Amino acid sequence: MVNSNEKIVVLGADHNGVALKAEVKKLLAGQGYTCVDIGPFTDEQKVDYVDYAKTLGQIMQNGEARWGVLVCGTGVGMDIVANRFSNVRASLAHSVDVAHKTREHNDANVLCLGSWVNSTEDNLEIVRAWFGGAFGEGRHVKRVEKTKDHDKSKIVFTNGVFDILHKGHIDLLKWAKSLGGKLVVGINSDRATRELKGPERPIHNENDRKAILESLGMVDEVVIFDDTKTEGIIAQVQPDILVKGAEWTADEVRKRDNIPDNIEVKVFQLSLNPDFCMEKYSTTSVVEKLKGDKHDHA
Repeated sequence: MVNSNEKIVVLGADHNGVALKAEVKKLLAGQGYTCVDIGPFTDEQKVDYVDYAKTLGQIMQNGEARWGVLVCGTGVGMDIVANRFSNVRASLAHSVDVAHKTREHNDANVLCLGSWVNSTEDNLEIVRAWFGGAFGEGRHVKRVEKTKDHDKSKIVFTNGVFDILHKGHIDLLKWAKSLGGKLVVGINSDRATRELKGPERPIHNENDRKAILESLGMVDEVVIFDDTKTEGIIAQVQPDILVKGAEWTADEVRKRDNIPDNIEVKVFQLSLNPDFCMEKYSTTSVVEKLKGDKHDHA
């Protein structure tokens, strides 16, 4: 989803972090970020780190900025307070390696620094590494989503043939439901399924597949659509979040399927989920196994 706040960084500190905050602000402004400095602007008077961390946390919780940087003596106090706010993933980074990992694994959106712990130059290297990193997606997506407070008014949509349900389907549907309040599942019609999978599919007709999915507690609505592409059904359902189970990144899915910018794309990364085996849970593999068992007992 395109975020108009993508280049906005909020910076805050206590009296021990004023000087380092100024250097970080200078660095980020030079990289094209819009820096919102909430203070303090002098180290002559002692202040409480809690107040500045709360202010930044509230701004982030409101969705008014994409990134945050907090500085105190160790960074610990700032980290504790900031993480009390919804959808804030504050990371305490005292090394470049940790900075990389918090972005790649945790999709951290607030960086906490310790002015007593590292030199100014070392802290600036941490800032460069943190802002230069990217979320690794893949297996990390499911974990990070569990840390968020999800809006229960949002509609979540996923789609597929859902011919013979297996554990992979159930895991995906449970996770999709956790992202919002209403889960709508689109299933390809029998005609579209034959076009996608071949003349011997589906095993179950569209009405039976619909009834089976509707019996699952996490599924709120099932819609049959007579197409191999999803643009039409997505326009009809108008979801807030689209969930795909695929070996793609969210950006790749958006581009491939022409997903509008106002819809969030979440990917349940099948092959990178340690509990998920593509061969074991593939419907095609299940069908082939049933055929093999039938021949063995003929």
